[in-house]
Amino acid sequence: MLRDITLGQYYQTESVLHRLDPRVKLMGTLVFLISLFLFQNFTGYIVATLFLVSMIALSRVPVSFMFKGLKAVIILLMITVLINLFATPGETVVSFWKLTITKEGIYTALFMMFRLIYLIIGSSIMTLTTTPGNLTDGMEKALSPLSHIRVPVHEIAMMMSIALSFIPILLDETDKIMKAQMARGADFESGNIFRRVKNMVPLLVPLFISAFRRANDLALAMEARCYRGGSGRTKMKPLKYHLRDLAGYVILAVYLAAIIVVPRVVDKIFVQ
Repeated sequence: MLRDITLGQYYQTESVLHRLDPRVKLMGTLVFLISLFLFQNFTGYIVATLFLVSMIALSRVPVSFMFKGLKAVIILLMITVLINLFATPGETVVSFWKLTITKEGIYTALFMMFRLIYLIIGSSIMTLTTTPGNLTDGMEKALSPLSHIRVPVHEIAMMMSIALSFIPILLDETDKIMKAQMARGADFESGNIFRRVKNMVPLLVPLFISAFRRANDLALAMEARCYRGGSGRTKMKPLKYHLRDLAGYVILAVYLAAIIVVPRVVDKIFVQ
């Protein structure tokens, strides 16, 4: 289950998305995530689906690898769907015992399910096609105007990049600790969900110790290389926009316009 989490991992291959400037991918991810909250009908989700499918195809990352990240959040998806399904008031469709399923609840549950799935996959595409180093440079460059008001842009970008790169490392460490404890008789798979969560508690102590040890090793390595922050630092490969990056911005503008215009046009046609 832990190895199924794809957020923070980088998938090495040759594709258009891998060659794009990280600033374009950051902006594209931000636009896509915001767009998921701009529409309230299935027409918008159809446009978002077409855009997401095209990005997956351009990334050349195997679809099975892309979607296996959903296995780790299946419980969260189920809880979200059930809460919206039974807790949304409206026109009753099915009623049994003290539970009522409404028409509005079905729509809301479906919207939330697709929204969460697209949020996870959309974020995963960015990390799967961008190395931590490029992601740091892209975030720093994109946020550079904030440095004029004394915002530590480089430090913020570095912290976020390190946090993302540590996700697969800590997951792998957790998997190793689980296997070591299972070899000593620990049971993490039997019982209900609450018992499984309780059985996971003994993992926290060695995991925290390992995380602090890795953080200390990273700090020592940065000090040994004379790292003193972003002031005055140069880049071995400075970011420069190419024609494909400008084309990426144009595609984002077209997608955003489609998200705003298409649902309204479809609504007017059906209303008339």
